[in-house]
Amino acid sequence: MFDEIMGKFEGSPGQQAVIRLLLERGFSVNEDGRVVSGGIEIPNTGIAREAGVDRRVVDTTTTAILADDELRSIFENITSVPSLMDLAPVLGLTVLTVEVGDPDAAGIVADITGMLADADISLRQVLSDDPEFADDPKLYVITDEPVPGDLLVEIRELPYVKSLEF
Repeated sequence: MFDEIMGKFEGSPGQQAVIRLLLERGFSVNEDGRVVSGGIEIPNTGIAREAGVDRRVVDTTTTAILADDELRSIFENITSVPSLMDLAPVLGLTVLTVEVGDPDAAGIVADITGMLADADISLRQVLSDDPEFADDPKLYVITDEPVPGDLLVEIRELPYVKSLEF
């Protein structure tokens, strides 16, 4: 899906940068063509600065989004999800970052969260990058307490795990 969306802006790296930013941040586009997060409007100059483009590129991109029924449906309904990852060190939480060989495989989240539950480790949040929208999707598991070394080894030895960071 990500490739299809980006393909609609082929030939315009600036518009692709805006699209990528909107998707990464979970920003939506309202019926007036304004970039919003919930009910809060985000100035096009701020979007442009972050995406490294001119403000007019943001205007052109949002106009194109609203003119395409598929894009309109996506960008009018996308929302952001707050993450504890950056707050984890402040709150004394642990973040496990898991990279897998085949992110489309079934049971990855169930296996890893099940192993943590079996060890009586409480989960605060589980997030995963969408393989359609991320070049290198990862699973992020935030726990209330540190994960014991032997359990980290068990998770790392799962056949689909490429890397494990904590």
